[in-house]
Amino acid sequence: MKKALLLSTLLLFSLALPFSLFAQEDVQKHPSCKYCGMDRAKFAHSRVYVAYEDGSTQGTCSIHCAAIDFALNIDKIPKTMQVGDVNTKMLVDVEKALWVLGGNKPGVMTKRAKWAFAKKEDAEAFMKESGGSAISFDQAFKAAFEDMYEDTKIIQERRKMRRMQQKK
Repeated sequence: MKKALLLSTLLLFSLALPFSLFAQEDVQKHPSCKYCGMDRAKFAHSRVYVAYEDGSTQGTCSIHCAAIDFALNIDKIPKTMQVGDVNTKMLVDVEKALWVLGGNKPGVMTKRAKWAFAKKEDAEAFMKESGGSAISFDQAFKAAFEDMYEDTKIIQERRKMRRMQQKK
């Protein structure tokens, strides 16, 4: 019995390991967010990874920082864009993801959260537990731009407070 349990555990681990290593390739390529410095492995559930037509790539911690990248690189055309699934932390195409706007779970780099899910039932369960509303990627990205001013003010204030506390 113990042998069977051990073998099945090892088998599951050996199957999951290569998948998780592949899934984190973007994090190895871009370990921290270029715009805010956040650890993308820690924020794998909200990270965004963009591959541009010119062959370059960018990894950010959130849709907020991805919006900054898009605004600063207006001449670069995205070839693919992926986002971390909240539950599995695996990358999913932003257009195929089911997005939830708002709710009572704090967002990453934003006051008004924007969460992505690979599965409809996961998004529905999240909304049932935490609130929010189902939206498309276009609506989520537009919301990131709409929220940019307020979110940036909040981030600046938090960092100012942190610097003041470090001086003490």
